[in-house]
Amino acid sequence: MDRGLNRQAAALADAIALDASALRAAVSRLPNGTRVIDCGIDTEGGLEAGRRLAEVCLGGLATVALTEVTLEGTPPGLWLPAVRVATDDPMIACLAAQYAGWAIERDRYFAMASGPARALARVERELFERLGYAERAERGALVLETRVPPDEGVAAYVAERCGLPGDGLTLLVAPTASVAGSAQIAARSVETALHKLMELGFDLKKVKSGSGVCPLAPVASSDLRGIGWTNDAILYGARAYLTVRAADEEVEAVVERLPASSSPDYGTPFYEIFKRYDRQFYKIDKMLFSPAEVTINNMATGRVWRAGQTDAGILRASLGIG
Repeated sequence: MDRGLNRQAAALADAIALDASALRAAVSRLPNGTRVIDCGIDTEGGLEAGRRLAEVCLGGLATVALTEVTLEGTPPGLWLPAVRVATDDPMIACLAAQYAGWAIERDRYFAMASGPARALARVERELFERLGYAERAERGALVLETRVPPDEGVAAYVAERCGLPGDGLTLLVAPTASVAGSAQIAARSVETALHKLMELGFDLKKVKSGSGVCPLAPVASSDLRGIGWTNDAILYGARAYLTVRAADEEVEAVVERLPASSSPDYGTPFYEIFKRYDRQFYKIDKMLFSPAEVTINNMATGRVWRAGQTDAGILRASLGIG
């Protein structure tokens, strides 16, 4: 069933454009009509811009809020601002919309794309076939994690892949090392848990609700360092809570493998892991990309499982906090 992800995301983008000044964002139009909303490249952006970016990524199927966390570990008591997300349609919100699965490479331009326009382009054909989801729309929205604003050529390419007119596409942009960029990444606690479940072979249609909290990584000195900090916030600081309706045996088969700690690459700041694999994401063990801690409640039986734990020590080391 078409959830109207792009319709809702386009409306959310309209609201961001309307409030651009207060959000420290900037709105422009490319010659082909594509709207670009800058939330952190040539503008400062901010927390609220990042919170709204995350809502666009999720296609309007989740609530995103700013909060705070105090993490356990050695030494304990690491306090950080955080982002909370909750959804009653986790498979579609997190994987058909939010997942950053489209690497846009065009004439030396590169950006990681999140958001519901992916469901129009369906470049990730295998993923969308597994999800059994597609939609059609007259307007679409895509969030780009990049340091370079898209030009008309990039916008035309994206619009063509999405089956949209140029003026029907909104591209929202923020680099990793920005407040808004960090915030939209911190809203991925549930998404990373869902993607890991899918990799483990669990039927995602049995996941009925999801909520999670992830620390907000500080703004780093570079996007490369920011990639390390934002990933460590998830791997060592994020918690996800999933409500499922399944057989207990199905949950027991995956729950201990869900947290990031199940990967042999776990235990080292992500920046060091990234360098170890020659800065190639796809060489890193895919089982690493998941929250630090996961709790699952099976509505069918009333059972509750908890696996993994946060690690303030590793996150402190990554961020350089004494």
